[in-house]
Amino acid sequence: MPESRTTWSVIVGVVLLLAVFMMGVVPRVRENSELVAASTAPDAGLVSVSVVPPRPANGPTDLLLPSNIQAIEETAIYARTTGYVRERYVDIGDRVAAGKVLAQIDTPELDQELSQARASLAQTRSGLAHAQANLTQAQANVQQARASLEQSKATEGFAGATAERFTRLEHADLVAHQDADEKRTAVATARAISAAAQANVDAMQANVGALGASVEAARANVAANEANVQRLMALQSFQRLEAPFAGIITARGIDRGALITSGSGPGSSPLFRIARVDNLRVFVNVPQTFVRSIVPGQEARILVPEYPQRPFVGKIASTAGALDPTSRTLLTEVRLRNEDYALMPGMYAQVKFSVVPAETVWVVPATTLIARAAGSQVITVGGNGTVHYLSVQLGRDLGQSIEIVAGLSGKERLVVSSPDGLTEGARVIATETK
Repeated sequence: MPESRTTWSVIVGVVLLLAVFMMGVVPRVRENSELVAASTAPDAGLVSVSVVPPRPANGPTDLLLPSNIQAIEETAIYARTTGYVRERYVDIGDRVAAGKVLAQIDTPELDQELSQARASLAQTRSGLAHAQANLTQAQANVQQARASLEQSKATEGFAGATAERFTRLEHADLVAHQDADEKRTAVATARAISAAAQANVDAMQANVGALGASVEAARANVAANEANVQRLMALQSFQRLEAPFAGIITARGIDRGALITSGSGPGSSPLFRIARVDNLRVFVNVPQTFVRSIVPGQEARILVPEYPQRPFVGKIASTAGALDPTSRTLLTEVRLRNEDYALMPGMYAQVKFSVVPAETVWVVPATTLIARAAGSQVITVGGNGTVHYLSVQLGRDLGQSIEIVAGLSGKERLVVSSPDGLTEGARVIATETK
């Protein structure tokens, strides 16, 4: 009986040893077999990556761009005349109508210059009247001299005819030689008188020409003095500073009694600044990708942080027609009404355009992008598992995804969260993810 128990104990122990042996050795043998099979498989040593296809963006794209609000018209008002500020009628924040008097300037030196210019004008006008009187008298003298010349020529002709008759009678011995000589002498005398009368007419005519030049010079002098008077009167009219258009006074640089100098040189400060704010304009730079979708008359929304629940609607008024070669953007002007004066020039705003890109825009996960020296790139996996790097042009950043506006065809398989050391042309195992 004891021997039977011992035998059974030995048998049980051997069975247990065999069970333990099988539990420890068989898994190892199986694992070794799997490792050998893996090492000899075609995909041995390849990296496994997750890939996704790009998806097209749906519908119009909301393009949001930063900008600043500006007045539709804004100008600095400088003095056009030198003097002292006698009165100031407006201050910053005042709304003024076109032609409203903003300030009054006293100009004593200018007033004296104007009085002197008027006196000089009166003097030159008197000189012109005197010159015209002399010219009129000289013209009358010329007419009288011409009449005397005509009379002398008539006398000369009569004396010549008489001398010819006496000469014929002399040849027929019908008159004395002395009488004929007297008639011929009378002809010479008449001819000399006519020559003297002609010389007198020529001299008087030359005097008329000189007096005419004197009259023209006097007229030019009068015109110059009249222009000077008009210039000073125009400067005197600038004693009243008037608003060039309806708007709001945004700056004031003078007080009553201040000495001001005319002009807008480097050392001059504007007396006032005025802005028209019933209409506003916003300049925004649109990226080249969306330039073909921007047309005048298109609506745009103006978003201002101070009015989160109130979008302001404007319209594109014009574009520059050419891109900035540095930023590759198109300068675009948006205009909007501001009847309640809720918006102010200088405010920061964002302009939202609803645009349709000229080409298909693709949306990809942000983890597919790689920043390299050559720019933004993505990794694609070909049908044979070969890796290839593609350069892409980015659009909007949507947070977990990003728009790709150029560089993709839509058929690519993009690597998500690519592992380090993945080189161009390497082979990988691609697993599709959603």
